[in-house]
Amino acid sequence: MGAALPLWLKFLDKTSKVVTVLTAAALLYTRSAGVAFFVTGALLCSKIAKVIKKAIRQERPSQFSGRKVSYGMPSSHASTCTFFAVYITFACLELPIHSAFPRFAMFAPLVVCPWTCMIAMSRVRLGHHTWPQIAAGALLGVCCASLWFKLWVDDVGGIMTILSSANVEFTVVSLISLFWVN
Repeated sequence: MGAALPLWLKFLDKTSKVVTVLTAAALLYTRSAGVAFFVTGALLCSKIAKVIKKAIRQERPSQFSGRKVSYGMPSSHASTCTFFAVYITFACLELPIHSAFPRFAMFAPLVVCPWTCMIAMSRVRLGHHTWPQIAAGALLGVCCASLWFKLWVDDVGGIMTILSSANVEFTVVSLISLFWVN
């Protein structure tokens, strides 16, 4: 299936690398506690999807039977990308735009939401997941993003206050080391 793929599908198949680089760049550029909190939520959502995936142990579509054993329910791509889309949309609607970002950043959902849909559809088209696996991943992403955003906005446990006054670089390094393990 690899050589005959259209360019747009090849690009979407590598989305996790693109999103990782863009997210890291935003975090390093802004050095914002809010962005660090957002990244932590995305990583946590991905980890939750992987834990659920190992618990459910639902196979991927049959064309991947020759590869190492990996499970598809829920799609961690769908959960993480949906987390991004929902959280960024909430942030653009409810929070002021970070001073490091240009004013047009408030229109980020106009790019992120369609991109998320294309990623989800590409996972099925590439044969990595079934529609129910994508739907479960998307639902998990919506739930995680909604809860995570509420924790930030409501400053539950003083998380916003603590992170905003902490050394963001230390927080970022701690988060990366905490979530780096697959």
